[in-house]
Amino acid sequence: LAMAFREVTARRHIGLEQLSTFALAGRTLLGPVKSCKFVVDESTNQSVLTCSAARLIESLDLSSATGQLLNETVQTQNKEFKTGMSSLLFLVGAWSNAVLECLQQNVPVSVIGSVMAEGLNSCCEKVQCLQLSIHDVNKELCSSSARVSIFENETSYIRSNSFLNPEMCFQKGVSASEEVAVPRNVHCRPEDHCLVSTLSDLGSVASLFKTVDDESKSVISGSGVIISSCNKKKLSHSRYFSTLAKSNFSSQLGNLEGYLSGQSTYPCECNGFGHLAMALSHGNVTSLKLLQNIVVYQQQRAECGRSSQLNVTEIVTCSLLGLPESYSCVCPGFITLVSPEKASVIKYLQGKPLGIVLMDGDLTEQYRHLGFNRPHNVRMISEQPSLQEGTSEDAWLCSTLDILTHFEVSLILVKGNVCEKLMERCMANNILVIGSVKAHVLRAFGKASGAQVVPYLAQLRAHHLGSGAHVQVWRACDGRAMELRELVPVRIDVQGIPLLTAVLTTTIAAKLQFIEDQFWTFVYRLHHALDEGKVFLGGGAVELLCLSHTQMLAEQSLKPARTNAEKEFHNPSWLAASLTDCKSVVLQALASGWTQYLSAVLCNTAKAASEFEARTLIECHLKKAADCGSPSAYILKEFRRGGVVQDASDPLAGPAVGFSVYDNVAAKMEAWQRALDLVLLVLQTDTEIITGPERNRLLNSDMSSEFVFL
Repeated sequence: LAMAFREVTARRHIGLEQLSTFALAGRTLLGPVKSCKFVVDESTNQSVLTCSAARLIESLDLSSATGQLLNETVQTQNKEFKTGMSSLLFLVGAWSNAVLECLQQNVPVSVIGSVMAEGLNSCCEKVQCLQLSIHDVNKELCSSSARVSIFENETSYIRSNSFLNPEMCFQKGVSASEEVAVPRNVHCRPEDHCLVSTLSDLGSVASLFKTVDDESKSVISGSGVIISSCNKKKLSHSRYFSTLAKSNFSSQLGNLEGYLSGQSTYPCECNGFGHLAMALSHGNVTSLKLLQNIVVYQQQRAECGRSSQLNVTEIVTCSLLGLPESYSCVCPGFITLVSPEKASVIKYLQGKPLGIVLMDGDLTEQYRHLGFNRPHNVRMISEQPSLQEGTSEDAWLCSTLDILTHFEVSLILVKGNVCEKLMERCMANNILVIGSVKAHVLRAFGKASGAQVVPYLAQLRAHHLGSGAHVQVWRACDGRAMELRELVPVRIDVQGIPLLTAVLTTTIAAKLQFIEDQFWTFVYRLHHALDEGKVFLGGGAVELLCLSHTQMLAEQSLKPARTNAEKEFHNPSWLAASLTDCKSVVLQALASGWTQYLSAVLCNTAKAASEFEARTLIECHLKKAADCGSPSAYILKEFRRGGVVQDASDPLAGPAVGFSVYDNVAAKMEAWQRALDLVLLVLQTDTEIITGPERNRLLNSDMSSEFVFL
């Protein structure tokens, strides 16, 4: 086998350099305040907006082995947690640079790997003190919450009191004439098929909602009305994508229970987990309002207003292009997009109870279930072969249609793909077939309608059928029907089905995937918090403690006496003269990764104008934490006070209602561990072996001198 391999030198590690380069692309995606990126497809010249590290990685050229490892690591984090990918990507780059610095100082690879791994484990143990139970967090947020009155022509403020105090807030003067009147038909009623519109314009955060018949009564949630301001102006190149306030009104961050029941059942002291959701939203107001509606609906179904769980399997999304973002809403049932050709079938079936069939797999003639094996060395020969092509498929189409007609099936939900010819014949017979339906949606319909999932229509029997399904064209809360050029939204419902669809609308095609990613990230952030029962202090507080602790370990390793830190890092194989120096160098390199992380967060939040200013601010915090004697106590105290990065020159002196930022525990720590594991894995790679056509291309390229060809 012809091969080529390239040696990785001790001082110039190509794999680590590639990791650093890849990670640099995601620097602006770090922290609660993100700067989105446009991903441009060179083949079509179309662009997509993204703030997800997972989406960004998918768009990069990751043909190298290092790139593939990075992509696999990020996608694994995304699949498991749906959050923490930006931190993972950034730390991969920061620690790759740190390891390269260690290699430049001739630190042995074995020492780098051991000390860094032990150092991160020590940090993970140290930050346990910054974990708070969600009950305590919600109680604390509830007790510290204050209402802000909004007067005519008066500017109010909301401030984020995360540790790094990211100004993810918005400044807007709201006059009485600018308040939004909510018509009565927006209230949730069975005939509306929509819980409530978010009524939040892009970039807006807080506005007072009033009903038409009572202008003096305001709908204010237990979370309170929170308005905000930024103390630093930020240049925005487009009024469509700015996260700063650009609209004439903003939407109130309230619990929408008042719309559903006429009054709020959650007073401030027992507001479910509304405050926790706000703290985990990281400023994503549209998703916050949608999720609040979902939580209220699920709690009402469970007949328990204090439920502490969020059922993610009962949530689906449908992204619609063509309506303003203010039309985003939550609707019961399953909403999906179908081709315009099916609109006539939907109108014919509308208002009728339908028989439903659920299919597991593809609805094609060639489909075979997982595990099916054709007999080997067996050839089927027909005694009377037909000269017509496609006889087998035509026979399958006829038999399939006969089965559907016999059982009076009107609706088929298929997990996989659907044969185009069968789709056409079904439409001609007023049978609606929808493909690519997720497994949890099929289970929900099966439970509500009594249908059983079957892999083949040939196996269909009467007891497999479901009943009571209804289908109709989806309409917005104001009664407007969607008239899309390519796709039509359709709503499928069965009485008692727990499914809720978050309808995400926008008029900008590039934002469609971006809005959906943001929504799911927030949903899973809250889901994990409730599942774990605890959260981390956000806004960089945990990383600052890691930095302080790592620097303390590095200083202790230089002391001649054996300290507790040295005992923790003791390993018999390190008994060499340069052990102390090597350990200090590696720990300082590990600490530099935390410093870079905090600097990026400060710069992204516009709290620091430059990296130098950010590092100066970080050093100031480290000094105060050291003088306090207990860095963790200092960080916790300042986080709760909300004044860690404020000083006398802070221009935000107006009335404020602060809310803290929190993060998931398991997702954050797993992101750290995966980042370091990837860096150390690439570090231990001595050679890069290339086989196949790529080897021949390299042989004739300018890089051939770097390879040894076998």
